[in-house]
Parts: sequence; C-alpha cells; structure tokens
Amino acid sequence: MARHLEVWLLGVHVGTLSQVDGKLSFAYVPGATTPLSQSLPIRSEPFDDRATRPFFAGLLPEGGKRKQIAKTLQISTQNDYALLDSLGGECAGAVTLLEPGQSPRALDGARDVRWLDHAHLLQVLDEMPLRPMRAGDDGLRLSLAGAQDKLPVVLDVDGLRVGLPLNGSPSTHILKPPIAGVDGSVFNEAFCMALASGFKLDVADTHIQAITDGAQQRHYLLVARYDRQTDFLGLRLHQEDFCQALGIVSEHKYQNEGGPGLAQAFALLRSATRPSAPHTLKLLDYVVFNALIGNHDAHGKNFSLLYTPAGAVLTPLYDALCTAVYPTLTDKMAMKIGGKYKFSEVMARHWEQFALDAALSPAQVKKRILDIAKRLPDVARATQTTLQSLGNDHPIIDRIVTLIDQRCALTIRRLTS
Repeated sequence: MARHLEVWLLGVHVGTLSQVDGKLSFAYVPGATTPLSQSLPIRSEPFDDRATRPFFAGLLPEGGKRKQIAKTLQISTQNDYALLDSLGGECAGAVTLLEPGQSPRALDGARDVRWLDHAHLLQVLDEMPLRPMRAGDDGLRLSLAGAQDKLPVVLDVDGLRVGLPLNGSPSTHILKPPIAGVDGSVFNEAFCMALASGFKLDVADTHIQAITDGAQQRHYLLVARYDRQTDFLGLRLHQEDFCQALGIVSEHKYQNEGGPGLAQAFALLRSATRPSAPHTLKLLDYVVFNALIGNHDAHGKNFSLLYTPAGAVLTPLYDALCTAVYPTLTDKMAMKIGGKYKFSEVMARHWEQFALDAALSPAQVKKRILDIAKRLPDVARATQTTLQSLGNDHPIIDRIVTLIDQRCALTIRRLTS
C-alpha cells in the first residue's frame, strides 16, 4: 500500500514523499523551481529510496532518541516515513511534511505557542530523556537531527518566557539540557561557543539559562536558530547539513563509517556557493578552531548550508563542544586531518596534506593555523573571565583552557620547528 506526504518548502508545495513496500521515493511537482537539496536537484523523474532517504531521514533524531520516540509512538524504529509523519511539522530548515490536502499554517502575525510556566518548564526538562521532541503531545510535530537531547522552542521577544510551538508554528531557539554522563556539558558548550564568538567567528548565539528547582539551579542552553529570521515571527530559512547535501545517510556521518571527509566538505562548498572563497576560508577557521579546542565530534552533520535570497552560504558554527577533555570519550576526530584521526599525531606534513586535499594553499593554511594558535589561549582566558563575571563558572572550563593552551603550544612547535 502506497502512502504519501506532501512536502512543502518555504510555504510552497514542492513535491511528494511516498512509501511503497517500505521503500521511500520523492518526486517534485511539475513546475517546481527550488530544490530541496544539493543531492535532490530538480528533475521530472522520481528519486528512489537510496537517493531520497539521506535528506529526509536526515531530518530525524538519531540513536537512542530515535528509539525512544519510536517506542512512545508505537512504530518501528526503522520506519523513517512514519517518524516523519509524526514529527515533520517543524524541522531543520524550511521543510514541512503534511498529509495530502493539508497546508502549512499561514504566518499572519499570530503564533500558536504553549507558554511554559516554571513548573511546566521543569517538567519538560525532567521528561526530555524519556520524551524526546515531546513525541505524542497534541499539537506538536517537532524534529531535530542528532543523538542528544534537544527541543525546538519559542523564546518571547523579551526573552522571559519559553514555549512550545504548536500546529506548525516555527520555533526560534533550540533548548539543550545537560548531556547525561558528560560533566558540565552546558558550561562546556557555552564556553566553546562564546570563545568562537570572542574570536570573531560566525557562530550561533548561545546562552546559559537557569531555573530554580528546590534548593538547586538547573542549567540549560538556549541556542538561537540561524535558520529562522530574527523577528518574533521566526520565519523559516532553508538549510541542510553536509550529509544531506552529499546524499549520505546519518548512520554514516563519521568519516570512518563512510561519512564525508574534509576534502568532500570543501568541494561541496565550492560547488554550492558563489563566490566560494569566503566560505572556504570560513570553513578553514572552523576546522582549525575545532581541532584546537578538542571538538572531536565535528562530523558531517555538524556543518550545514543555509539557503538565503542571495544564494547558499556556510552556516554559523554550531555544536562546538570540547570532547577531548573527557577521558571516557574517543580521542579520534570525526574527520581526518591529513590522514590522521588523532590530534596528537597531526604533524606539519599532515596539515600540509590537509591543505592540498582541500585545494587550499599550504602556505596560507599554515599562516592561518599559526595565527589562530597564537591568539586563541588569550581569548580563551578572557572568555572564561567574562563567563565568571556572569556567574557561569564550572571546573570543566579550567580544564578546557588548559587543554587549549597545550594544543596551541604543540601546534606552534610542530609548525615552526
């Protein structure tokens, strides 16, 4: 039996996602002019399961969160179509999936939001591990990719209230609670993102929020969505991550599993953006920054393209977290640098090989790495001081600053010896 969901992009019906005998297919409507993805160019013929699944399944949560959602909704964990049917109202980018005959909510100045008071916000935080994306709640069809707890929310214009977007209303922020088993993750990510901002990188605006729970403070992150316009209406902008753009399923997001490497990432930027030079240089900064702060989890779904009226651009940096500070997490980077997965093994010749693989000038890459490595420790200490002045201090930040000092000093020695 065939099942169908209508695919809307920026409020326009662009195609149909179908499931037949467990296989997905996607077809554009006649006259469609805006492609969903670099991997799904406009054409009259339908795309088969192999071509369709990376983009659409890439809209969904992953790993244990996906399993928990499937259990809550009483559907198969592997049933991408059923999950999209249940969650695909408010996704990353400007895609909405609806039953045939339905149309997206018109943004007429009103927004349908379930505002959360103190007790309800605590309840949402408590239930996030067991209720990812609030799956099963009436009026909520929310989805974000990734394996960690997160939730699309609305922050009011005064920044005083958090709410849940209902019935297809766009969210404005992503709420991220502490990661289970990762000490100080909220402070870690807030510091790394603030450090990127202090270093003048383009970065998603991220703030620590706290709520009182009895005698203790519960901390979480609010990350402004770069794929929503900044006014209160939160109008959608389309985006896709590099795995979606390259037609790679989320299960293979790491390079050692068949996911994209840095050479593919830079090649994608050159093919998708015009002019491409500013974006390739921005990506170079992201790569060097992630390496020096110890963000080993910078995989293909942690880089994205944003589609603006002026064309495709590289998105701001997001999901920057120092994983290297935790001995229990892997010391392998998600993408190789010059053939090496371990930062401790990256020598000057590997940075040179990375530059050649990425079609960059080795001399310019070396100059940029040294510039970042020489300045980053001072900016890290200044960022720590700023967070402390705001009351956002945690022992994990001291450890990250020390790690950054060590990595920058090591890199300078290796590039100048």
